[in-house]
Order: sequence, then structure tokens, then C-alpha cells
Amino acid sequence: MKKAIRNILIFFCILLCSINQAYAIRIGLMEGKNDIVIAVSQRGRLIDANKRKTIIELKPMKKYVIKKHFNNIAIKLPDDKKFYTTKTNNLIFTTDKNAFIFTKGKWYRGNMIAQIRGRGITVINDVPLEYYLLGVVPSEMPSKWNIEALKAQAIAARSYAVANMGKRGSRGYDLKDTPEDQAYGGASAETKSTNLAVRSTLGQVLMYQNKVIPAYYHASAGGHTNNSGKSWTKDMPFLASVPSFDSNIPRKGHGIGLSQYGANNMSKEGYNAYQILNYFYKDVRLGKLNTSF
Repeated sequence: MKKAIRNILIFFCILLCSINQAYAIRIGLMEGKNDIVIAVSQRGRLIDANKRKTIIELKPMKKYVIKKHFNNIAIKLPDDKKFYTTKTNNLIFTTDKNAFIFTKGKWYRGNMIAQIRGRGITVINDVPLEYYLLGVVPSEMPSKWNIEALKAQAIAARSYAVANMGKRGSRGYDLKDTPEDQAYGGASAETKSTNLAVRSTLGQVLMYQNKVIPAYYHASAGGHTNNSGKSWTKDMPFLASVPSFDSNIPRKGHGIGLSQYGANNMSKEGYNAYQILNYFYKDVRLGKLNTSF
């Protein structure tokens, strides 16, 4: 097996993606809620998203409470006991680029959208792709693991996100913040090592036949990954079955694509992130998106 790994190409062919837009992604944090607490770390604005008009200026480190009021959203201001209607069903909480927004017990980068959908309020984090990944990698893989495993995780997570843009568009966002899509803990989850992994792989994605792949991953395959066609109805040729370098760990997850424990074990043996990825995903190339921090 080691001989086979040594024969894997160390470097991918770099393929520049033709899309030059700056990527942003919408992450669903909460749905069907009545009362929601939101705060900002620095001064910000509350915007009527339908009219693109500022409703109020937001004070830093103060608690704002919103709730559904008939077909509109009502807000309770800091140190006030009353709710006031915003006369809109679609709000944006926004701050400066380097500020944070608090909700669901965590701090997040980007903007926060609150929309009435169905019987309650849906809260969505509208965030640049790279900032999103800062909150994904430490939520999906232990930050103390080898940096090469963390870099492989960052590229896989970025690829999965891009390939699944619009997956949950009917609900107003792209992906959930849970392992059902990718675990996402916002800025509160960030660590030095995982931030380094994301920043050092800026914009890098895995591609197959000039398309970004949904780079599925799991905790452990228990010794051998599965072909996608064996577990799912669709057979994806870049998700072939291989020994997973994690036979010391019981299987956990769907067993398709990159094994996180396997990636960390390989990194301990000296394999870099690109060798790891080229092992778990077959016949892929490394693409470069136009993303930034």
C-alpha cells in the first residue's frame, strides 16, 4: 500500500476556473423561530431588505430581540420593553467587514438575514465563502490534528460548498449549518491552526471534468471506503473504493470519499494534503476560484 501511495502524483494540474465572481454563501442557522436575539460587536445597521432602506442604526454589544408580528417582523430595542414593527418581512443585520454578529449563542462573520417563512422566522448567515470555511474546518475536524489533514479538509469542504450552492434554495439559503450538509460554528469555532489551513489553501477546489466536485467526506470508513454507487443510487467515478488508513477506528459515517481519520493518519506518515486528496478522490484536478478574505 505504501508503494502505491508513493506512486500518486504529488502535484495536481492547476486549472483556473472561468468564473471570476467573488463567492458568497448563505447558511441556514434557524427556521420557524418566534423570538430571536441578535447583537453586533461594532456599530451596524438594520436594513429593510425589500426596500434596501436603513431602519435603525445598531449599537455595539447591545441585545436586539425580533419576533414575528402577523406578516411583518417586530423588534425590541435595547433597554426597551416594547416591540415595534419594522413593516417588513425581510431584514438584514449588517456591520463593518471586520465586525461580528451574535445569534444562536455564537458570533458570526458576514451579514445576518431574518425572513418570515411559513409560521416563523428563518435566520440566514450571508457570508463570504472563505469566512464560512473558517467556521467549518474546526467544526468538522479536530483543530489539533496535523496541518496537512486540516488543509485537505479545507479543500474538501470548499469543494462541497461550491458544488452544492443552491441545494436548499427553496428555503432561502444554500446549506444548513449542521452535519446534514457541513457543521458550521461561525467565528466562535475558529482556531489558529484551522484558520491557517483555510488561508493557505485559498480558493482551492477539487475538479472532475472541469466541474467542482461535491467532495464527500466522513469520520472513518473502518478500513475501506465505499464506491458511491454501492451506498447511493448515483455512481460518481471520482469516489472510488480505496483502503482508508483508518482500520484502527470503527466506521463512522457513510464511508464515501475522504476518511478524516485516514487523512490524519496519512499526514502523520509524511503525506501532504494534495497527496491525501489525490488518493481519496480519483482523477481529479486542483482548481482555483476567485475568492478572497
